[in-house]
Amino acid sequence: MYYEDNRDLAHDEKELSISLLGLPMRFMTDAGVFSKSAIDYGTRVLIDNFEPGQAKSLLDVGCGYGAMGLPLAKKHGLALTMVDVNSRALELAEKNALLNQVAVESIKLSDQYEALAGETFDSIVSNPPIRAGKEVVHGILSGAIDHLNPQGHLTIVIQKKQGAPSAQKKMLEVFGNCELVAKDKGYWILRSVKS
Repeated sequence: MYYEDNRDLAHDEKELSISLLGLPMRFMTDAGVFSKSAIDYGTRVLIDNFEPGQAKSLLDVGCGYGAMGLPLAKKHGLALTMVDVNSRALELAEKNALLNQVAVESIKLSDQYEALAGETFDSIVSNPPIRAGKEVVHGILSGAIDHLNPQGHLTIVIQKKQGAPSAQKKMLEVFGNCELVAKDKGYWILRSVKS
């Protein structure tokens, strides 16, 4: 499973070439990572609806091979940190940062925010690992507030049928606000701001 750290899977590397945010991007993918054959539609919806505002830094939680964080950092000039529980995904994210000439602050093996003690960011994005369960997804949502600077924002993508209303309720509970930024083919883009 892509939301676990399985180092023993056979490799099946592929290269994807795609335009995101008007930028030509290349991604190496492999077996055992999320959405290895194509960029996930939900990821695209989040990228297209992300509003950086005054943000200078970005944390991508559950970054996979970098399909969300890398184009956002490149387009908006953000200092990027990427975390994931999957070491193969992180190795690919490093390769893809080089392939796309995106300078990355750090790429860390981390279960949610575990490796980020004391670190804060202007913005956090996540396409949370739904199959890892509600506890993990809600952990990503509630843990974000401690890793955001004042006026920092969390933006996530989640399908309605996979728990978007529940995620919206959780974000409202944690942040006191949650905007439904966009709906597209069942995917919801939710955004909360730390006051």
